[in-house]
Amino acid sequence: MIITVGGIKGGSGKSTVATNLTVELSLGGFNVLLIDADDQETSTDFTNLRNEHTGDQAGYTAIRLSGKAVRTEAMRLVDNYDHIIIDTGGRDTTSQRAAITISDVLLVPFVPRSFDLWTLEPVEQIIEELSVVNDNLQAFAFLNRADSRGSDNQDSIELLSDSEVLQYIDTPMGSRKAFSHAAASGLSVSEYRPRDKKAIDEFQALYQHCLNLSKALS
Repeated sequence: MIITVGGIKGGSGKSTVATNLTVELSLGGFNVLLIDADDQETSTDFTNLRNEHTGDQAGYTAIRLSGKAVRTEAMRLVDNYDHIIIDTGGRDTTSQRAAITISDVLLVPFVPRSFDLWTLEPVEQIIEELSVVNDNLQAFAFLNRADSRGSDNQDSIELLSDSEVLQYIDTPMGSRKAFSHAAASGLSVSEYRPRDKKAIDEFQALYQHCLNLSKALS
């Protein structure tokens, strides 16, 4: 299965989602390729930190690609891996569009803030444009860096649930220090110590959703 973590707003936690998915899949015994298609190279930095932490035993393969090469190289390598995770940047780029054209699943995290939610319509437009090339794409929206309290979460959920292009999934991930602390060590949130059970449970809900999608596609 090819999963792209995308969107056109920076700071929504795409790299956190992509790297955690990659690590959890590899820990689950899958052969995983992580493609860093983000100009900021956050996933590449994460992998370098992980190799330092694990003695070059990241547990997965990671490469940097950009532009149309995201599509051509991923299609060339797809039979070598159980799963490919593509981390794209927070802009409408050739790299992200190339990734979406070959993906089985598109995950779009939204932070429950007005500036982030304003990007919903242009993201929907991109998906609709690329559905001509990839009509099998399943696109999902979820909350990331969600608030611990207040009405913003619910307001955002209602807006995302109304989308006819993205399916809202109820797997919110909170704004928890465990995610950033784990990333700074090249670890997934489930590997990081001390354990943050809430953060782990939140991510596991999204991970299980992806596993279920994979089984359905098999």
